[in-house]
Amino acid sequence: MLPKLSLILGGAASGKSVFAEGLVMASPLPRIYVATAQAFDDEMRQKVQKHLAQRGPNWRTIEAPLDTADILPDLPKDAIVLLDCATMWLSNQMLAEKDLAVEQANLLDALQACRAHVVVVSNEVGLDVVPENALARRFRDAQGALNQAIARQADLAVLVVAGLPMVLKGELP
Repeated sequence: MLPKLSLILGGAASGKSVFAEGLVMASPLPRIYVATAQAFDDEMRQKVQKHLAQRGPNWRTIEAPLDTADILPDLPKDAIVLLDCATMWLSNQMLAEKDLAVEQANLLDALQACRAHVVVVSNEVGLDVVPENALARRFRDAQGALNQAIARQADLAVLVVAGLPMVLKGELP
């Protein structure tokens, strides 16, 4: 059985979502997908459709691009949740000009209060060059802080590189 809170990190197209889905699908518990992406263009709509097809029909999907913290505490205890992804959630908060410290604290509290098992997918953005503009640097720093905070709370943290998992904290089931 998966621990209460797992964090799956990786770069773009690293295989992190596929790996996280595999962890969730190995569980006998009912599956809930918490989607944080907003499909504003055709490319993103295609990506969402690809993820839906990958998961198959045995998932309940909740779209929560901004209000993720509000829905987590009310999810059932006998479920496993895939929150995909913290990076899109953070982007949404920034675009909505929310107070990132407050929203991060709310999300961390909600993850703690959630009775279900939760697998959070997030991008590791600290392995690249320093971004050239202030907004991109602010995002990188905020994402790094969010990842570190979730990792501190998590029982399991895995970095996925080229589709291969490297356990950073805890043990895979």
